[in-house]
Amino acid sequence: MTSGLSDKDSVTGAVMVVGAGIAGIQASLDLAEAGYKVYLVENKSAIGGHMAQLDKTFPTNDCAMCIVSPKLVDCGRHRNIELLTGSEVMGVRGEVGNFAIRVRTRPRYIDLEKCTGCGDCADVCPVITPGRFDEGLADRRAAYKLYPQAVPNAYAIEKLGISPCRDACPAGQRAQGYIALIR
Repeated sequence: MTSGLSDKDSVTGAVMVVGAGIAGIQASLDLAEAGYKVYLVENKSAIGGHMAQLDKTFPTNDCAMCIVSPKLVDCGRHRNIELLTGSEVMGVRGEVGNFAIRVRTRPRYIDLEKCTGCGDCADVCPVITPGRFDEGLADRRAAYKLYPQAVPNAYAIEKLGISPCRDACPAGQRAQGYIALIR
């Protein structure tokens, strides 16, 4: 791919792409190849968007994962792309060429650097919840990977509200740790 830059031009600065569906992934790859540092912001725990949910694409009836999977890998491995999953833009200020963007990232409760994607955490997780990726058609554990080919290849833990033990205590004490010890 040619970037349209002459040999003496150099690219400086960074770009933020909000939304890591197929369009956001392709835009990030194109910008990264042109030499920009790209921050790809995605609200879910993995990139891929709706295309990762599809079986076939119209009008060619091609396998959707066959199209998006190589782009997922390229995006996850590109040295100029930083993935910000589980994140949302909270504020933008500045002017053209000099923006300051505030991004909030929800905790995964699993260290991305250490997670191997083995799934042992999901195997022992006792909490079952409707799966969002498959629109509630199947259940999943609270420790989950969005889909098998997810990038990043790491699990996340979805914490749903306040535990019933803590919620019942009028002083707001965290009793779940004590209860786990006395079982």
